[in-house]
Amino acid sequence: MKTLNTIQTLSKIGKVISKIIYIFCLIGAIGSIVGIICLAFIPGQFKIFGVTIHSIIEKSSELSLGTCYTAMAVGAIICAGEAVLCRIAGRYFKNELEAGTPFTFDGAKELLRLGIYTICIPVVTVVASEIVYQVMKHFLSNVDKLEIGNAVSVELGVMFIIMSLLCKYGAEIAKDNKENDEVKSAKAEN
Repeated sequence: MKTLNTIQTLSKIGKVISKIIYIFCLIGAIGSIVGIICLAFIPGQFKIFGVTIHSIIEKSSELSLGTCYTAMAVGAIICAGEAVLCRIAGRYFKNELEAGTPFTFDGAKELLRLGIYTICIPVVTVVASEIVYQVMKHFLSNVDKLEIGNAVSVELGVMFIIMSLLCKYGAEIAKDNKENDEVKSAKAEN
């Protein structure tokens, strides 16, 4: 049972980390959207000490306004995708903790789904980000190249899928052991 306690501790840690990353991703997505709105609605003629806000942004960050808009839009998409993924992972860890073991058929199925989502959601967010980048680059002037990055976590998704098979196997063994114990109990009563 020592190993099960370790698994449960890791699930508790996974649940907490998923929640923390979820909150940070929400803040990032909302902050990006608020940044776009603020930048769009601050008039170009609005001055502080005789300098416009837009020129302060362009000079201090050495980025054009088009690049700022594009970076914030891409950031919102990636943060939203990661928030969804963290929510799904958090739900898995919560359900696993409630079950008391990862070796259940429902838990294995949920872990399989988590593995698939871990592969698919980042792929979708990277593709969506690239589309948004290309559209904004076309319509806005002076948009610098953005490194959207390799946010696809195929390895982690495959690991979850393999782990789901191991958990399903463990659930099958537990079911077989329970059935064998019931048969032995019935024979002992006769």
